[in-house]
Amino acid sequence: MLEPLFAPSVQHTLDLIGIFVFAISGALLAVRKNFDVFGIAVLAEVTALGGGLFRDLIIGAVPPAAFTDLGYFVTPLLAALLVVFLHPQVERIQLGVNVFDAAGLGLFCVTGTTKAYDYGLGLTQSATLGLATAVGGGVLRDVLANEVPSLLRWDRDLYAVPAIVGATMVVLCIRYDALNPVTSSLAAITAFVLRLLAMRYHWRAPRAWNRRSTVREE
Repeated sequence: MLEPLFAPSVQHTLDLIGIFVFAISGALLAVRKNFDVFGIAVLAEVTALGGGLFRDLIIGAVPPAAFTDLGYFVTPLLAALLVVFLHPQVERIQLGVNVFDAAGLGLFCVTGTTKAYDYGLGLTQSATLGLATAVGGGVLRDVLANEVPSLLRWDRDLYAVPAIVGATMVVLCIRYDALNPVTSSLAAITAFVLRLLAMRYHWRAPRAWNRRSTVREE
């Protein structure tokens, strides 16, 4: 088993920050879709906890942390409440929300990968679940909001790729017995910076060569 990367209190605080920011993005989409208060809360919860819930069910970490730690469940509700009453102000600081969202992406791709490995998965499978932890909530959010998941859209800035890079760095460190708080932080920071650069310069994944699509580009 891997040694804890951070002190439990520090890890818990980082998790709650990431959960809160992911929940903000879900709640904002619910407002744009004209959902009611219950719908806003559901989308906030799903966005914040969906990826970790999926990972925990796959690796057999049951009951999932989302159901054993009240803070994990309540934090998205607080984010939803904030958006319900202050969504115009939150919209105005969307850039700041995106920055924290990128930080959550970097953090969760690292913690998701290490937790999967701790539960006996191989390196490739652990990296895959690290990616799922980071982006799974966003996919569920978009599906529930009846949108094509941003993860699959060519006209969205790179999101999964930074998480893949971060998770890959983690498993390489595990492979060569070099995983520690410094290298794991470096992996999270790398994913974070790549996501920021993708947003700044609108980096996007290539599409099929010589494609012949009848789908209208938005």
